[in-house]
Amino acid sequence: MGVGSQDAIKQFQAFIDQVEEPLRTTFQNVHQGFVTATLMRFLKARDWDPYKAQKMLVDCLNWRVQNEIDNILSKPIVPADLYRAVRDSQLIGLSGYSREGLPVFAIGVGLSTFDKASVHYYVQSHIQINEYRERIVLPSASEKQGRPITTCIKVLDMTGLKLSALNQIKLLTIISSIDDLNYPEKTNTYYIVNAPYIFSACWKVVKPLLQERTRRKIQVLPGCGRDELLTIMDYSSLPHFCRREGSGSSRHSESGSENCYSLDHPFHQGLYNHIKQQARLREAVEPIKQGSFHVDFPVPPDDEVEIAKTIESELHKFENGNDV
Repeated sequence: MGVGSQDAIKQFQAFIDQVEEPLRTTFQNVHQGFVTATLMRFLKARDWDPYKAQKMLVDCLNWRVQNEIDNILSKPIVPADLYRAVRDSQLIGLSGYSREGLPVFAIGVGLSTFDKASVHYYVQSHIQINEYRERIVLPSASEKQGRPITTCIKVLDMTGLKLSALNQIKLLTIISSIDDLNYPEKTNTYYIVNAPYIFSACWKVVKPLLQERTRRKIQVLPGCGRDELLTIMDYSSLPHFCRREGSGSSRHSESGSENCYSLDHPFHQGLYNHIKQQARLREAVEPIKQGSFHVDFPVPPDDEVEIAKTIESELHKFENGNDV
């Protein structure tokens, strides 16, 4: 770390020390005891400009306060059948850990349909997984490793990606914007597997639009990526769709305890039980309102809007050419 970076951290630290309530309290849920690492994440996201990083962090803290993000882990998606429907159509889960101790999140990009609930439920679910990762998963991994674990690995399965993805671009842009603006630099590496031709065509035009630090994080692996991923994690941590060459992915291709998307998987059981427990504690203070937890959607950054338009344009080319 250079002198300029150290000066930026000191300047940022001096600024954050002056932040008052209620921003100070919500910042504790952001840093989880790792203040310097958190400041570095926001600085990296703004190319080490302390003034831009300060604005980004303050905007994030205000978003958290205005939308009661600190309480989102006490807001269950009920009934359980609705939550199961969300899980079956928004495919994401924790498959295990890398050998360095980083959580491995699997995401079924191609087979996620997002068609079983309103947009607000999917956004609520996504933020709950983010907050559970920040407050429970990463602190637990840090304790186990005896050192700070503040980032994760994501394995993106493109099996099933097709033109229907056009219907998901708006929602995915909302989720991506929430992550970029409020959970910056939380992913160490993105591994893309089972990529069909339609992805490869889109990737060629999208890749040049990405910032360099983002491009460096993305690795497109051949096939299901099993052999490459086994260099950084044990077989037991591989997402189920990476476990045998040519197996592809499925919502129910493995039993509930092995398919990390499933509500029956230990990760989702732990998350769901945690939310129910927090809801019971909160219910002793005030009644729990039923229905989705509405969150203000951020305005996507210009670069994300451009990327979304580019993807949409490429998919329309396929649609018009009947290539898929």
